[in-house]
Amino acid sequence: MDERKTIFDYLAQVLFLFGFVMLTLNVFCLLVGDSAKEVSALFALGSQGVPAEVACQFLGLSALIAGLRVVFFTDTLIQKLSLGLRVAGMLSSIILIIVFCVIRFHWFPIDLWQSWAMFLLCFGICFLGSYWVMISKEKAENRQMEEALQKLKSREGKNP
Repeated sequence: MDERKTIFDYLAQVLFLFGFVMLTLNVFCLLVGDSAKEVSALFALGSQGVPAEVACQFLGLSALIAGLRVVFFTDTLIQKLSLGLRVAGMLSSIILIIVFCVIRFHWFPIDLWQSWAMFLLCFGICFLGSYWVMISKEKAENRQMEEALQKLKSREGKNP
């Protein structure tokens, strides 16, 4: 039985993503902000934090990513597509949007391979972390459903 999603579920997802991104960016500001403030719009304030303009850009990015999640992981627009293809499509879309944002908003220098390598490393770590959380959550839910099914079966055996 599918639970119906509302605009509030979407907004909660946007704010969750935005909060995670802002936390991560602020940690990076503390770690490398002062040394990168001359070359990156992300670190324009150095170790003082993330500029408001960049925060708004990441809020928009969070909204787009939450929208992609609706597109790729519900049957609203895409039907009969395997989970692997859905994940690949969403990851590809996110990377393309981020590349566009990097170029458009000058988040970091596009001609420095180290910047791209760090981006891919951070993106990969975040993806693997979220994948692990998703799998763990699914396993816990499946375990709860299995336990509930076993309880139901044992009750049926007692009440003929």
